[in-house]
Amino acid sequence: MPDTYFLLLCVIVLALIFDFINGFSDAANAIATSVSTRVLSPKVAISMAAILNLVGALSGTAVAKTVGVGLVEAACVTQVTIISALTAAIIWNIITWYFGLPTSSSHAILSGLVGAAIATAGTNVIIMKGVYKVLAGLIFSPVIALILGFLFMLLLVRLVRESSPSLVGGLFGRLQIVSAAYMAFSHGSNDAQKIMGIITMALVSYYHLPEFHVPYWVIGACAITMALGTAFGGWRIIKTLGMRLVHLQPIHGFAAETSAATIIEIASRIGLPLSTTHVISSTIMGVGASKRLSAVRWGVGGNIILAWIITLPACALLAWAICKGIHLWITG
Repeated sequence: MPDTYFLLLCVIVLALIFDFINGFSDAANAIATSVSTRVLSPKVAISMAAILNLVGALSGTAVAKTVGVGLVEAACVTQVTIISALTAAIIWNIITWYFGLPTSSSHAILSGLVGAAIATAGTNVIIMKGVYKVLAGLIFSPVIALILGFLFMLLLVRLVRESSPSLVGGLFGRLQIVSAAYMAFSHGSNDAQKIMGIITMALVSYYHLPEFHVPYWVIGACAITMALGTAFGGWRIIKTLGMRLVHLQPIHGFAAETSAATIIEIASRIGLPLSTTHVISSTIMGVGASKRLSAVRWGVGGNIILAWIITLPACALLAWAICKGIHLWITG
């Protein structure tokens, strides 16, 4: 049996690798629309997103607590369980990044945790209330985002319908910088916290801590790592979200980013782990549909939705298989 302290170190390293990859692949969530509308240059957009991802990640721990104690019974979780979940999510992130699919890193790690926990101790360790909470976020957040993006865009069009195109373009070009910053902050406030929860879960398991409390060094490490990942950007996914899904003008980018960031920020404060990718993709489609249904490339949107649906069972099964394999290697 490998030394448990060594396994704990493996968890922390893998978690930070996942956090870096999450920031790398999900940089598009914050900057795709502002880059595609030419409001911000790629270099400036990525720098801004990295800084505000960092600030957002430092803003709370409600989501971390949901991940750490709300999905599986903490007493039944081992370091091998967490290593398996992280490995599965990292593999899935790399595969989907390679193909340019904006799938959910969040649901990859959460479903991986469930699959690995089942492999470790059976189905009884799953906290169904927490699973239902995550599934509700998966199902309803894209629908709400689509509707909100659609309605907010209609409201903006009504407000500026008497204004000249040049005035509208200039105004929303400036406003989109604010909305992109808001989106980057909200992304950090939700996504980085999931890894905080994973690392803290490992610490609770190793030290047999009586309560779940996220240490300051974990918060700082996860925030900085995600910011570094964001600084490297994710250009394949930026092309899918910002350029292939729907043609955007600054007013559309502002509507999509503001709608998505508001949904994500509310979820972060109530401890609901959302997929920022699901939300921004859906608001972009909602905004595009407000122009006309044909403005959205529904074939691209359909591929994205298919990748979302596949993520949950694929990561759960992959994590289950990895966990079983590690257990066989240890006992054999």
